[in-house]
Amino acid sequence: MMLNNDGGIVDDLLVYKIKDEQYLLVVNASNIEKDWDWISAQNDLDVEMKNLSDDYSLLAIQGPKAIEALQSLTSVNLSSIKYYNFEVGDFAGIEHVIISATGYTGAGGFEIYCKNDQVEQIWNKVFEAGAPFGIQPIGLAARDTLRLEMGFCLYGNDINDTTSPIEAGLGWITKFNKEFTNSDNLKKQKETGVTKKLIGFEMQERAVPRHDYEIVDANGNNIGIVTSGTMSPSLNKGIGMGYVTVENSAVDSDIYIRIRKKDVLAKVVKMPFYKN
Repeated sequence: MMLNNDGGIVDDLLVYKIKDEQYLLVVNASNIEKDWDWISAQNDLDVEMKNLSDDYSLLAIQGPKAIEALQSLTSVNLSSIKYYNFEVGDFAGIEHVIISATGYTGAGGFEIYCKNDQVEQIWNKVFEAGAPFGIQPIGLAARDTLRLEMGFCLYGNDINDTTSPIEAGLGWITKFNKEFTNSDNLKKQKETGVTKKLIGFEMQERAVPRHDYEIVDANGNNIGIVTSGTMSPSLNKGIGMGYVTVENSAVDSDIYIRIRKKDVLAKVVKMPFYKN
């Protein structure tokens, strides 16, 4: 979490340690300029910074057959790369490719970082190698349903400049073993509690919750807002995430999603929604 001075989240990002004094920051594409400006404003150690966003491409190759489908393309032992770790090696005939086990779908797989003039070759080789395994090109809409089924937050929906990582249930990546931006206030928040909390919910009748739908109680009183919602293709039911008052956040609590002026029953559930 990259935090602002108010305890909100500038962005969620990955930090790759390439060498002892060389780091690669992978940010959300829509936040490149905002993140660059924020980090630049905090750079009081005269760190050399480069924005290489326009020079690199990223392919996310996801699914339980990813290792089998890709192993023939690299001398790196893909099964030895632990979750949220990476290797730099040969891939699809290209040297010095970043092979990262950080896919944001919950289905396992790899993210491949390469120079722009290399990505077409890698794409073609991946689809040749993956053909026997049924590989298909898909877009961000599919990624969105997969990450939501796993209860993963999406920046701009479930977390933003006004939400704290404690409210979002992201204490596991908000450690207090050192000082950081606004850490004192967030530590107090963790110790004393929050007034709103990010929850997962399942619709109890056929309905699809959507971003910004109102969440109400049995009496129609506003208690929160939907941040992400979809019809789950794996569960065949409407699922969603949203912020509600702490009093309404307990698992198995009944809440209602206001859909076109109708209050539709939903139940707070423990995430992930999809369990395999």
